Amino acid sequence: MDSVHGSSPTFFTQAEVAELLRVPVRTVEDWRQTRVGPPYVKLGRHVRYDRDELFTWIKGRRHG
Repeated sequence: MDSVHGSSPTFFTQAEVAELLRVPVRTVEDWRQTRVGPPYVKLGRHVRYDRDELFTWIKGRRHG
């Protein structure tokens, strides 16, 4: 595996994030619009979530 592809970030779509978290896609959209959700990037009209940032955000919501 070369260094360019080996270190490339993995991005999720809104639908993939919703499926992973078992919430409706609309919930992920609401989180993004109200800025309470995980960090995201916009590539033109496309919204993507970096895997590492997503899991960091999830861990930051742990209680107990």
